Amino acid sequence: MRNHRFFASIYLAVNSSTFLPADAAHHCAHVLRYKVGDYLTLFNGDGFDYLATINLIEKKQCQVKITKKISLNNESPLKINLIQGIARGDKMDLIIQKAIELGVSEITPFFTERCNVKLDGKRLEKKLSHWKKIIISACEQSGRAIIPKLNEAIQIMKLADMENTSIYLEPKAKQTFPDLKFDNSINLFIGPEGGFSEKDLTQLVNCGAKGIKLGPRILRTETAGLSAISILQSQFGDL
Repeated sequence: MRNHRFFASIYLAVNSSTFLPADAAHHCAHVLRYKVGDYLTLFNGDGFDYLATINLIEKKQCQVKITKKISLNNESPLKINLIQGIARGDKMDLIIQKAIELGVSEITPFFTERCNVKLDGKRLEKKLSHWKKIIISACEQSGRAIIPKLNEAIQIMKLADMENTSIYLEPKAKQTFPDLKFDNSINLFIGPEGGFSEKDLTQLVNCGAKGIKLGPRILRTETAGLSAISILQSQFGDL
């Protein structure tokens, strides 16, 4: 049986026995049909994988014993904060999932003038919780043992001056990715499905963001950010 990876937001230590959180226990025992004696891999966000053996499966509980701790060291040296204009439905889910696979360290959803998604209060809290689960699932799949940060959603008109190098994609810009000079942290602004408005662009420039040319064509929001992340990781990160 394949050795699956499970996120467990609990303390993990070699030679200790512990019960898995309810979600992980259900997935392990009732979805994947693991049995006593089977092996699995756990991580809790501390940068390590923990190999474990199942000791007990009883009703809704699953107890494992930690047998080995493994340091992965697979985080990119480039810290990318993807500041993504909120897209509708599955598009936002896809963007977040693939951005995590490509190694971003933070994701910040943000509202722009042309954003067609209306979220506030409990609806926004529910959406943020949903996106957090997508981040964890993407880490499980991609082998990351540190959970990237999901920041609170922000309004573009409330942006302040930014300390880190900040860029947005602009087909008419003169600068390209090889022209960038920065330390190991960068903010990448990607517009929503309707693109940035003139008011949005003025706000970004006033806050210190620079336009970067990716190419002569206008890309969809689910293409633009992932393409830019791939280029940044290739030139300054670990791809």
